[in-house]
Amino acid sequence: MNTKENHIDFSTVLASSVHDMKNSVGMLLASVESILEEHEQEIGENNKHFRTLHYEASRINGELIQLLTLYRMDSGFLPVNVDEHYVIDVFEDQVARNQPLLDTSRIDMQVHCNHDLLWYFDTDLIGGVIHNVLVNCIRYTDTRIRLSATEADNMLCVEVCDNGPGYPDDMLEDPSTRVYSAEVSKGATQLGLFFAQNIAQLHRQGDRRGRIELCNGGALGGGVFRLLLP
Repeated sequence: MNTKENHIDFSTVLASSVHDMKNSVGMLLASVESILEEHEQEIGENNKHFRTLHYEASRINGELIQLLTLYRMDSGFLPVNVDEHYVIDVFEDQVARNQPLLDTSRIDMQVHCNHDLLWYFDTDLIGGVIHNVLVNCIRYTDTRIRLSATEADNMLCVEVCDNGPGYPDDMLEDPSTRVYSAEVSKGATQLGLFFAQNIAQLHRQGDRRGRIELCNGGALGGGVFRLLLP
């Protein structure tokens, strides 16, 4: 047997499989959203079950996209297109993307951003980070989420706050160095933080690089995710 001819690049096979799964979950998510939109009055008491299905489909779809992005980054195939964008445009796109999930979860979404605020970043990658954080917040918040952006010390600061119980203590110890350090057996790989930190670090100016921060309190008293870009 020729071992070279039978060699399988499992990373490529896995990436291809993840891509197929992402497409299938995307179709499932679209179907759930269509059912929720067309039969909102009829769903009634089953709303909780549809909300759970909708959230889980959104979460799985987001994690598959993260895995593909990280694979492309590691393989050197990830295009990074940094250009000047209005921050409010990215915010509105991601809120609209998550509006069905916000509606079924009965979450009050607040957006605070100067409409003239411009910054340099990859809109697809940063939009993906914001989307994933919003999906996570929808699960853990009580009733409200606040998405905001400000400029300070020549850095763009994007914050996602909620009025939930906040982040556990073990996640607050410098997420930039602890991401993906949790035990997989406990189901806490912190993939979302690992993804966000890597995307943030792709944005740099001189010796300054993007980063993420976590804390509790903030404007709504719950968890605060902070993305800083130079």
